[in-house]
Amino acid sequence: MASTAVSSTNKAKQATNNATTDGTPITEEELKQKGTPITVDDIFRLQKSTNGYLTETDDNVYKIDFVHFRIRDMKTNKVLFEVQRECDEDEAMDNDDPSAGRFVQYHFPPSFLKLKQVGALVGFKVGNREVKSFRMIERHFFRDQLIKSFDFDFGFCPPNTTNSIEHIYDMPDIDSKQMKEMINHPNETKSDSFYFVDNQLIMHKKATYAFDLDYSQ
Repeated sequence: MASTAVSSTNKAKQATNNATTDGTPITEEELKQKGTPITVDDIFRLQKSTNGYLTETDDNVYKIDFVHFRIRDMKTNKVLFEVQRECDEDEAMDNDDPSAGRFVQYHFPPSFLKLKQVGALVGFKVGNREVKSFRMIERHFFRDQLIKSFDFDFGFCPPNTTNSIEHIYDMPDIDSKQMKEMINHPNETKSDSFYFVDNQLIMHKKATYAFDLDYSQ
C-alpha cells in the first residue's frame, strides 16, 4: 500500500508541572507497578530521569517506527546530527537488548550549549491503525536536576502513512558554572522522551549527551 507523506513544523510548548492535576511526586518504581495506563500527568510527577524504561516494545500497538532524525542549528541551518534507516529490519535482531532502538548517545561540541534554538526533525511510519492525538513529552536532566521540559503535539496521523515533523526547541539558558559541569561530566546530561496516544504512554526513549566534539578544522 502506498504511503501518504504528511509533514509539518511544530513549535515547542514548554511543559510545566502546573499542567498536571496532581503534583504529588511519584517514583519510577511506582509507575511500573501502576495498574492503569501511564498518562501525561504521571510523567510530570517524576522528579528525575528514569533508570529503565516505562514501556515494553509491544506497547507500541500502532507500530510507529522512527526512520529519520536530524538536529540543526536554526540560526545557521547547520546540521549537527542526522541518522536515517530504510526500514525496521533491525528490531528482531536485538530482542535481548531492552534498549535496542530506544537509546541514543549524542556527542556535540561544547558550543551546542550556547545555541538559542535548534530544530529536531523526525520521520516516522504508522502501521495499519490511525493514531489520534499523538503527543511527546521530553524532559532533560543534569544530575537529576530538571533543565527543561518540552511538550510536542503531533496531532492525527492516518494509518499506513509516512510522516515528518520538525520540533523547534528554544534552548534553556544555562549559566557558565553549570555549563562547565555539563561539559566536564559527559553522559550525566540525560533526556527521557515519552510518547502518548490518547493520553496513554506507548513508547519511551532515552538519551545521554556528551559535549566533547571538536568541530574546528
